[in-house]
Amino acid sequence: MSIAFVGLVVFRLFFLQIVSYERYKALAENQHQLEKELTAERGEIFIRDHFSTSPYSVVRNVNRPTIYVAPQQVKDLPELSKIFAKNLGLDQKEILSKIADQSKKYVMMAKEVPEAAAEELQKLNLPGVFFEDQIHQEYPEKQLGSQVLGFVAYDGNLRVGRYGIQHFFEKELAGIPGRLKGVADSVRSWISSGDSDVVLAKNGADLILTIDRAIQFKAEEVLDRAVASHGAKSGSVIVMNPKTGAVLAMANFPTFDPNNFNKVEDTALFNNPAIQTPYEPGSVMKAVTFAAALDAGAIAPDTTYDDPGSVTLENFTVRNAEGKNYGQGVTMTSVLDNSINTGAIFAQQKIGLEKFRKYVENFGFGKSTGISLPFESKGNISNLYKGGELYPATASYGQGITATPLQLVTAYAAIANGGKLYQPYIVEETVREGKSQKTESRQVSEVISQNTASTLSAMLVSVVQNGHGKRAGVPGYFIAGKTGTAQIPYADRAGYDPDRNIGTFIGFGPVDNPAFVMLVKIDEPQDVKFAESTAAPAFGEIAQFILNYYQVPKNQ
Repeated sequence: MSIAFVGLVVFRLFFLQIVSYERYKALAENQHQLEKELTAERGEIFIRDHFSTSPYSVVRNVNRPTIYVAPQQVKDLPELSKIFAKNLGLDQKEILSKIADQSKKYVMMAKEVPEAAAEELQKLNLPGVFFEDQIHQEYPEKQLGSQVLGFVAYDGNLRVGRYGIQHFFEKELAGIPGRLKGVADSVRSWISSGDSDVVLAKNGADLILTIDRAIQFKAEEVLDRAVASHGAKSGSVIVMNPKTGAVLAMANFPTFDPNNFNKVEDTALFNNPAIQTPYEPGSVMKAVTFAAALDAGAIAPDTTYDDPGSVTLENFTVRNAEGKNYGQGVTMTSVLDNSINTGAIFAQQKIGLEKFRKYVENFGFGKSTGISLPFESKGNISNLYKGGELYPATASYGQGITATPLQLVTAYAAIANGGKLYQPYIVEETVREGKSQKTESRQVSEVISQNTASTLSAMLVSVVQNGHGKRAGVPGYFIAGKTGTAQIPYADRAGYDPDRNIGTFIGFGPVDNPAFVMLVKIDEPQDVKFAESTAAPAFGEIAQFILNYYQVPKNQ
């Protein structure tokens, strides 16, 4: 061996052991270390009812494990294949072909095994059969509140919240994953006696919603029936506590079962029209117009005007519904009772564009309510910034501007609540690691005075007792409310389709101490034209249920 060769070997050993020691040490450690993410358990979602102290689960965690087989440890392959075929509904020949190969260390046999089936198999203590827990979420109430709740689906390798509460509160519900770092043997298996580093996962928070189970169920039942009986396209119902802004029910039709969201063909069903779909509301907007005019001192309930049947502004003629002319000396109360367009224009013109627009803004139109749900629309009141007389005139009876059902019911809640506008909210309580944080109701502003609210409420009671809202009434109670039948604009040209309309009724009761405020909206009924025959009766049925449910004493 030459001196040169010996010198080369010594240099190489010096390079490996001294100069590159840290690098090769790290490589060696990497080969003998394993790191595993510890999954955080996703938070669950609950709702309550008026009488129960314990909440009801509407999104709950269930274990649907993955089953693996170690072929080398199985003692009786034919018997195991029979058991799997019986309990998992798998083909016996396919099972045998999977586990017959003794060279394989593990074979995945089935994913997302129902919890009950997995428990039965575990009781058998089958040699070579292993279970890996996989936590999934299910919806025990099926379609109840589905568009409010949303669902969880894969985004790549991660399961994340889609739509509704699941999307909006993804961070809170998902929690924070942990980490387990340990030592591996030559075949990359854990060595339990080796050094390990554990960072525990932080489970997601549980949410308790403001939704009342009984009211939500009733709202969905009545809405489904109303849409079907009138051959309508769709509909929405929102029920709110006007004193706090808490949403007690938010229902839409059509809907879906989030347990089977992947079977839904039209993904538009995942949207929540109650907050995402603005529309021209029609005559329910007249209550806002009268709130503004009354509060500004421009009119009183007995103020009169002469109705010519139509008004021409900027070469555009506005007519009353069905071309009616109510003649001379029409009071403002009669304008609401009979939903007279020219009377709403009269009231709006008494205060002018600037004041009218300010009241509309203060009632929350043209901006999101801030509810904790995703994709909320702001609606559109941009026509009120264009000047002139026409746009504020049409807006006074609910055309030329758009609003969401949630914006509208929130505005009426302010009327019901003495002029105080509250931000709507849908999460009552957040529970994290055993600690509870309740949501505080938040007053946004006082949009009209207490006196104005009381005066307008009495006028809206007259609508239900004497006007177009009679079918929304509940015997023994003073219910306030307003109908609205809005034509739908053409999609491809100016003007409105005379054969398509949306019927809305919004109201509250009892008027002296409102227990609820509610909107019912029926889209494109086929058999009748006006809201007094579509939305109003559905409102009355749900209102009667709520008053009985809360055991509210009768007024009369």
